[in-house]
Amino acid sequence: MAPLITVDRLTKDYRLTVRREGVKGGIVDLVRPRKRILRAVDEVSFTIDPGEMVGYIGANGAGKSTTIKVLTGILTPTSGEVRVGGLVPYRQRQSYTRHIGVVFGQRTQLWWDLAVVESFRLLQRIFEVPEDRYRSQMAFFAELLGIDEFLNQPVRKLSLGQRMRCDLAAALVHEPRVLFLDEPTIGLDVVAKENVRGFLRRARDTLGVTVILTTHDLGDIEQLCRRVIIIDHGKVLYDGLLEDLRRGPGHRLRLCLDLAEPVTAAALAAATRDLPVQWESDGAHRHCALFSRAETTAAAILSRVLAAHRLRDMALTEPAIEDVVRRIYREGLQPGQEANLE
Repeated sequence: MAPLITVDRLTKDYRLTVRREGVKGGIVDLVRPRKRILRAVDEVSFTIDPGEMVGYIGANGAGKSTTIKVLTGILTPTSGEVRVGGLVPYRQRQSYTRHIGVVFGQRTQLWWDLAVVESFRLLQRIFEVPEDRYRSQMAFFAELLGIDEFLNQPVRKLSLGQRMRCDLAAALVHEPRVLFLDEPTIGLDVVAKENVRGFLRRARDTLGVTVILTTHDLGDIEQLCRRVIIIDHGKVLYDGLLEDLRRGPGHRLRLCLDLAEPVTAAALAAATRDLPVQWESDGAHRHCALFSRAETTAAAILSRVLAAHRLRDMALTEPAIEDVVRRIYREGLQPGQEANLE
């Protein structure tokens, strides 16, 4: 299957003016302004297959928004190639926008003073959606999002959760092949978040839409995406399965041993001396094995312990995705590429 989205060595530079301080500096800037180049995206490459839901994450200023703006045709890259469904977004904007849907954070595409249904009707006309397809889509949205309850209310009177549900419906009313989501659950309560996440899962499975999700809420990533792309300082630090991110250090196997048999951490370390594991103890019966799933397994550790000791209880915990991403930022940070132009 050919990729639906291809990004090849995408680079985007911004030409910035460096202001001098004071009145004298302002006068000098008028005559001889200082310029520098800020590289927001630095030779980013990836492909996305049809039907994938990919998390595109990074710290503030990492280059996420710039990448998405190039993919949606808002910005033209400095160099590199981008193709979505065989189209170049920034060259074929009019035909391209018929195939994408976009939800940018809390910026609504609905008309503020019109009833919700009027906004949908306007979008139907803009994208030339046939009446039968429009009605079918609205029935789908009513079933999964429950928006029929407030279709006749002005957008300005909706709650944040209601408006986000309507924005998602508006982005999909013309049945796009690709959906770009920027912080779709920001500011939502727990119930509203779950409603949005459930709808996105059904939209992917039912409509076959390809989704690129940027968010700082890693709960969205865990529940929706199998694959993540992590970007920092304009460079891709990681591109792979979310599950593989957790194969690094941080796994904990907590053991509660038989109360009649006090055991020291040194004894457990001796029993597992051939395994890459560290032991922490809380008394003579409660112990914790720290390990990396890329180097060993909980089963291997248990087999060594059970050969010499009796077990009462156990619990295995994986590293939190927030900790894993934080570690990637810390260990993979690269200085941004900037060149001064005097």
